[in-house]
Amino acid sequence: MSAKFFIHTVWRLLLLLAVFLPLRAQEAALSEKAKIEALIARVEKLDGAVFIRNGSDYDAKTAAKFLRGKWGRNESEIKTAADFIAKAATGSATSGKPYLIRFKDGTQTPCAIFLSTELKKLEQTR
Repeated sequence: MSAKFFIHTVWRLLLLLAVFLPLRAQEAALSEKAKIEALIARVEKLDGAVFIRNGSDYDAKTAAKFLRGKWGRNESEIKTAADFIAKAATGSATSGKPYLIRFKDGTQTPCAIFLSTELKKLEQTR
């Protein structure tokens, strides 16, 4: 192997790394967005559940629409799925009341706890 061939090979490898490493970083960011969308989809598909915000009841589809909107309005502050839960899906910034989910069987839980549990499930399956 000549020195010239070796140098060209090293340069090619460095070029490949320069191209593909930033793509991996973008995949990670997309991965967090995908997790957030998956969390919202899980709320949206809760059969017979009621989303409680500021004392009012909403169906799962309306809750999902609201969460997407709140995510969009706060997107600059939300980098991860955990950020989404903490900054958009925990409670009302206006009243300070937590968002709740009442399931079909009548049990009720804070939305943040439900989503945190769902996030753990998502991350374990990856």
